[in-house]
Amino acid sequence: MEDEVDRLVAAWRRERPDLDVEPLEVLSRVSRLARHLDRARRLAFSEHQLEPWEFDVLTALRRAGAPYQLSPGQLLTQTLVTSGTMTNRIDRLAKKGLVERLPDPSDRRGVLVRLTDDGKDRADQALAGLLDQERAILAELSHAQRGELAGLLRQLTAPFDNIPG
Repeated sequence: MEDEVDRLVAAWRRERPDLDVEPLEVLSRVSRLARHLDRARRLAFSEHQLEPWEFDVLTALRRAGAPYQLSPGQLLTQTLVTSGTMTNRIDRLAKKGLVERLPDPSDRRGVLVRLTDDGKDRADQALAGLLDQERAILAELSHAQRGELAGLLRQLTAPFDNIPG
């Protein structure tokens, strides 16, 4: 089965035979798949009145386990945004009643961000919707193929996820 990347690679091989365009065969597909996944994520989240960034923050808190709270610094680490961006996001989620700020009992100057019951419900429902979308994307692959692909992608992403600082 031919796809758009096959046509793109063939055109570059014809036009630039002096270049090794083999990386395009993998990374252009990863890029195209990322765009399709982004659309699927937005659809799953919009069905629960959430933006992707809202889902990211809510699910970081949900994954923390009961009582579903983290410090703003821990949220920064998990969502890879700046402190100013995180402050704005927490403010917006608190205004929607999805999170609340609480004093940190171990640091008089600190705060903790806790998921509200509504925030927990929305995160859980949006996750279920996302998983439905992702299963549909992966439907053409067997269980073994999905495992193999996950391992190969892990090899490519792990160095980026383990960069100090």
